[in-house]
Amino acid sequence: MITYALTDSWTMTRRELARWGRRPVAVVVNLVFPVMLLLMFGYLVGGGRGVDGSYLDFLLPGMLALTMAFGLEGTMVAVTQDLDKGVVDRFRSLPMANGAVLVGRSAADMLQSVLGLAVLLTVAAALGWRPHGGPAAFLTAVGLLLLLRFAMLWIGIHLALVAGRPEMVQAVQILVWPAGFLSTAFASPGSMPGWLGTLVQWNPISHTAEAARGLFGPAGESGHVWAAAVWPLVLLAVFFPLAVRRFTRLSR
Repeated sequence: MITYALTDSWTMTRRELARWGRRPVAVVVNLVFPVMLLLMFGYLVGGGRGVDGSYLDFLLPGMLALTMAFGLEGTMVAVTQDLDKGVVDRFRSLPMANGAVLVGRSAADMLQSVLGLAVLLTVAAALGWRPHGGPAAFLTAVGLLLLLRFAMLWIGIHLALVAGRPEMVQAVQILVWPAGFLSTAFASPGSMPGWLGTLVQWNPISHTAEAARGLFGPAGESGHVWAAAVWPLVLLAVFFPLAVRRFTRLSR
C-alpha cells in the first residue's frame, strides 16, 4: 500500500516538474525574487538596528527563512486549478492513491525550494558571506529551513482549498506578508517596542531565522533549534490532515 502511494505521488511530482519547462519565466522569477530582497535590504535599504557584527551575517539567515514562507502561490493556484478544471475528477477514474496529487505538488515545490536555497546561498557566498559552524551545523540549518517550508506549504494548500478558486488565492497569499515581516528576518527584536518584540519572538519564522543564525555562526550554536523544529511539526500536525481531508471532500 505504501509503495503504491509513493509511486502515485512520484508520478504526480514528475507531472509538476514537467510544467517547469513550460513556464520557465515563473521558475526564474521565484528564484530571483529573494536574491533581489537580499541585495535591496543588504545594500540599498541598509538596516541592522540593534544588530551586533556584520549585517549580512544577520540578514542572510532571515532572508532564507523568509524565502521559505514566500512563493507559495504557485502551488496554491495549481491545487485550486486542478479542482476547478476537473483534472482531479479524471484522476479519480484511475487506480490512484488518495492524496497523491497533493503530495506530488508539495514534492515539486520542495525541490524548487532546495534550488532557491542553493541560489541564495551562492549569491551570499559571492558577496563574501561564509558559514562558520561546520558541515553538521550547516546541514542542520538547511534542514530546519526546509522543514519550515514544508509546514508553510501545507498551510498554504489548506488555505487555497478553503478559498476554493484560483482568483482568491492571491488574496489569501497576502496574509504571508505580515507574518513574514513580523519576524526577526530584518531586525533584532531589541530595536522594537517591547510588545512588538515579544510578538515577533513567538513567530515560527523568527525561531527558524534565529536557529539558522546560530548554526551558521562561529560556534554552530544550538539556540532556538528545538523551537525551530517543534513549531513546524505542530503546524504540520494541524494543517496536513486538514488539507487532505478537505481535498478529499472537494474531489468527491
